[in-house]
Amino acid sequence: MDIAYPNAMNTSRRKSLPMLSRREFVRRSAIAGVSGLGLATLEPWAAFGAEDGPMRAAVIGNTGHGDYGHGLDVVFNDLPNVQVVAVADPDERGREAAAKRCHALRQYADYREMLAKEKPQFVSIAPRWSDQHHAVAMAALKAGANLYMEKPITTTLAEADEVLALADERGLKIAVAHQMRLAPSIVHLKRKLAEGLIGDLVQIRAWGKQDDRAGGEDMLVLGTHLFDMMRNLAGDPGWCSAQILHQGRAFTRADARTVKEQIGLVGGTEIEAQFAFAKGVMATFTSRAALRQTVAHWGMELIGSKGTVRILMDVFPAVHLLAPGKWTPAGKTDEWQPLKDDPALSLSAEERAFGQANRRVVNDWLDAIRTKREPICSGRAAMRALEMVMAVYQAGLSGQRIPIPLAERRHPLEG
Repeated sequence: MDIAYPNAMNTSRRKSLPMLSRREFVRRSAIAGVSGLGLATLEPWAAFGAEDGPMRAAVIGNTGHGDYGHGLDVVFNDLPNVQVVAVADPDERGREAAAKRCHALRQYADYREMLAKEKPQFVSIAPRWSDQHHAVAMAALKAGANLYMEKPITTTLAEADEVLALADERGLKIAVAHQMRLAPSIVHLKRKLAEGLIGDLVQIRAWGKQDDRAGGEDMLVLGTHLFDMMRNLAGDPGWCSAQILHQGRAFTRADARTVKEQIGLVGGTEIEAQFAFAKGVMATFTSRAALRQTVAHWGMELIGSKGTVRILMDVFPAVHLLAPGKWTPAGKTDEWQPLKDDPALSLSAEERAFGQANRRVVNDWLDAIRTKREPICSGRAAMRALEMVMAVYQAGLSGQRIPIPLAERRHPLEG
């Protein structure tokens, strides 16, 4: 069934890019989180050329089975020269609601039919549940679409490899919703680290939320953000070692399970993993329910030769620098303080929400398509984050240090 909806796009905005004052440019650069990449990244759609008509976008969701992720149904809203031509969802009520949210012209129950008829140039693959990602991504790439995807990219490395290979073959770009890479606070932090904020980076200590998902589920649902951030700040890891426990005993492949969010096999109720990066940087990942009250917020600490930074992970991360106190007879008091000059401190609640977080990634993705470069939050980066998850399982099951990249691309828990 196809149902038309009014086009809410303001086509007049496509004609030209307004001149910006220096103050407005700085503000918008902070919101975009990519001020060093230039104005084209703030308004990438202007470069596509309105004379050819609107670019065709589509949204694929699955109400009740991963839904529409964290706002991935509305990532194309209000983008000049981009029209959402259709939304696909097997659930009629969910599909109608999504079509209204994203101003889709038509609706389809079957994404394959939609891709064949509409031939979109951009597709948002929205479901959080990654068991659908491989099939949908392959179909969309074969239809000629560039992809914006919810994370994790796929359930296995073999699936991710196949998706990335097809994208490369077709010259198409994939971005994945690891939004924190482009958060203004993280872009600012990365610049300050390069300037020597904490001296030489020595250690990274990361924790999941460690709630009722502690262990393997926590590592896959939230750990991919942490692993992507590790790579953003320290490069690629060289090896992994790990200990995995299941209810207090050594984890075995027989303990692998599926969970409510269908993201593939997970395992372990307690995980301690270690990764080695270049220049002697060592990183740890911990997910143990017993630590929830003492470690508290999901995040990571960056420990350097001259100081320590803590990132409180969220759609809009907060960054704090540890100001060391002096030793006194009563002990030593250190104080966490917000990182100075962080542009994120002056942004509004709207600018800190999922809408802007996704928009930063989408803007960079569109610019990457235009300039034929790799997106910052690329599908390949998402595969590398997933690879770190799989390395933990390989290391935990074998009791050995596992070199990365992984030679084995099957899921380690598949038996």
